[in-house]
Amino acid sequence: MPLGLLAIGSNLDPARFDVRIIDARIEADPLDAVLKAAEGALCFGVTMLTGRPLGDALAMLRAVKRANPALTTVAGGWHPSLFPVETLDEPSIDITVAGQGERTFAEIMDRLADGAGVDGIAGVTFRGAAGQAVRNPARRLEGLDVFAPPNFELIPVERYFEFKGRRQLDYIGSIGCNFRCAFCADPFVYGRDWKATSASRLGAEIEALWRRYRFTDLNFQDETYFTHRQRVADICEEFLRRGLDFTWAGTMRADQGVRLPDEIWRLCVRSGLRRVLVGVETGSHEMMRRIRKDTTIDAILETAAKCRQHDLAVIFSFIVGFPEETEEQVEATLGLIKTLRAMSPKFETPLFYYKPYPGSALAAAVADQTPRTLDDWATFDYVAGPAGTWVPPHLYRRIERFKFYNKYAAGPGTTGESAKGWGPGRLLRRAARWRIDHDVYAAPVEKFLVQHLRPEPSLS
Repeated sequence: MPLGLLAIGSNLDPARFDVRIIDARIEADPLDAVLKAAEGALCFGVTMLTGRPLGDALAMLRAVKRANPALTTVAGGWHPSLFPVETLDEPSIDITVAGQGERTFAEIMDRLADGAGVDGIAGVTFRGAAGQAVRNPARRLEGLDVFAPPNFELIPVERYFEFKGRRQLDYIGSIGCNFRCAFCADPFVYGRDWKATSASRLGAEIEALWRRYRFTDLNFQDETYFTHRQRVADICEEFLRRGLDFTWAGTMRADQGVRLPDEIWRLCVRSGLRRVLVGVETGSHEMMRRIRKDTTIDAILETAAKCRQHDLAVIFSFIVGFPEETEEQVEATLGLIKTLRAMSPKFETPLFYYKPYPGSALAAAVADQTPRTLDDWATFDYVAGPAGTWVPPHLYRRIERFKFYNKYAAGPGTTGESAKGWGPGRLLRRAARWRIDHDVYAAPVEKFLVQHLRPEPSLS
């Protein structure tokens, strides 16, 4: 669900503004929908995520500007937060918003409605009279209780349930992160700060949404949901006290899992916790230090053991292909993946390739190898393969084969993707287990056959 746009739109005065949220992913003809909504509009805003999504945003912005040259356009989201000045090199963008956008965008809209400029609005960059970029002061991160709650009536919630194949509601209860991971842009955008909705308010909001939509699962999209353990416990108590009946999932660092007392683990499970997502990134002690993850392999294994003890599903995400990462360090990561998958059939271990996200400390070291313009960033693929990165071809082949067999070796995962759901799944599972157990990936005929019969959709 487009939670960023929902937060922005929900904090505009409904008596003054008619808010339309258009999600191109669920529109039959998104460009037509945007152009129709833009007729007579006061402003057209887009959220811009670095990588392939920039191409969609640019296509919309350029089409809207051609049809409505005088219409003010505003770009927010991750990319303008990292490049507030450079994003204005695009002629179809008039204003950029960096960081938390609820109050910033509301102030922009009030100024536009009054026929005034945006001078002095914190978090805004705009073109001055001479066409030069004018960058206003940054905006401090605010606690979420000061803002209006997300108004889900602005989006077709039932359609999202249909697309998901389940009545799962997405929700953000906190923003930011206190940590300093060198591969992540979050420390740059939010200054290692973290703000959240209070437990009592979140409980009331979730109850109202549950009674309206009767969702069966709540998916917290917070970057670090388990940041404060007492707040986590208080939210669980809110769910139980209000008699809410759904499962839920959240994000967790391994060190947070270690520090979480058993009584809170049990409380979470009792309130419906079914899955956590833990960013592991690497199985190498040296790489763990280099990427400033500020946790340990021991903490990861201890949190995994606690999740197994409480019969929880876990997605342990990994990254390979960091600049100057050695083959031995990659092998350590693959080894930790095997260890975790062997611990529980409810554990998943997706593996991704490092791609530099601008603003992060690690990306600064390879800045000469990253795009410069919006159009170049729009062709930069954050998902598919390591082309142009730091993984040699022979290692890429090994990683790709490992990823395939690891997916099928452990049987059903939490996403519903499993060998069991495809034809001769049992034979494939046995073959995959043998290959993983013996580290044999030569002549991967099973991989070629499955990918020919069931090509995976592009995620880029």
